[in-house]
Amino acid sequence: MRKAGLVVAAALQATAAAVRTGITTAELDAVAAEVIRTSGATPSFLDYHGYPAVTCISVNSEIVHGIPGPRVLADGDSVSIDCGAIVAGWHGDSAVTVQVGTGTGSAAARELSEATRLAMWHGIAAARLGGTVGDISAAVQAYVRALPTPYGIVEEYTGHGIGSAMHQPPDVPNLGGAGKGPKIVPGLALAIEPMLTAGDPANSVLDDDWTVVTDDGSLACHWEHSMTVTDRGIWVLTSPDGGEAMLAEVGAPFGPLGD
Repeated sequence: MRKAGLVVAAALQATAAAVRTGITTAELDAVAAEVIRTSGATPSFLDYHGYPAVTCISVNSEIVHGIPGPRVLADGDSVSIDCGAIVAGWHGDSAVTVQVGTGTGSAAARELSEATRLAMWHGIAAARLGGTVGDISAAVQAYVRALPTPYGIVEEYTGHGIGSAMHQPPDVPNLGGAGKGPKIVPGLALAIEPMLTAGDPANSVLDDDWTVVTDDGSLACHWEHSMTVTDRGIWVLTSPDGGEAMLAEVGAPFGPLGD
């Protein structure tokens, strides 16, 4: 899974670096596809329940599962890129959000993105052996609710277990109570992925049967990492450094098994 996670990290890094005014989301998808192909990995998303692309690319009011296509990115757009890869039957899954240029609304978009990113890391930091999935949910919720800006937390779409399949039990909600839910045990890997909105988190699925959008048209954001917990601490499988720097920042133990 660490190998798959590093492929996903490389694909996201290359794709995020390619984001610019005038590029299409299909062209960004091709960047990720090339990184995965040349790494000898297989895309997790392509043909998953009929999904037609290697990445999900969600722009502005799109929360998640946006299908790459002819859409041309413009200055000020906020772009969430979600990607998965398989190595030797094991999956990695991660998402980042980046902004295009410095157009109208970009400052608010960056603030929403940073809030979502840090909510993810606080959720990751709450994981511990013997703890519960609810500890993660509660940490995400508590961080977001304590922010001065009242962001919405999307309830209908959650994190998940990951391993020999991209989606496995248990679900990892972004709202919940500490001490609730399944126990975190050695060998359990989870994808932690908060989705926040600048307005009401109520949402709908478009006619393409994939793209989820905010009902009020407000800006949305998505960040995700796949992680596990060892007897030494937390290991973020889709982070190039295993999560070491951010775990230190949020005061959580770093516990890799080795690359």
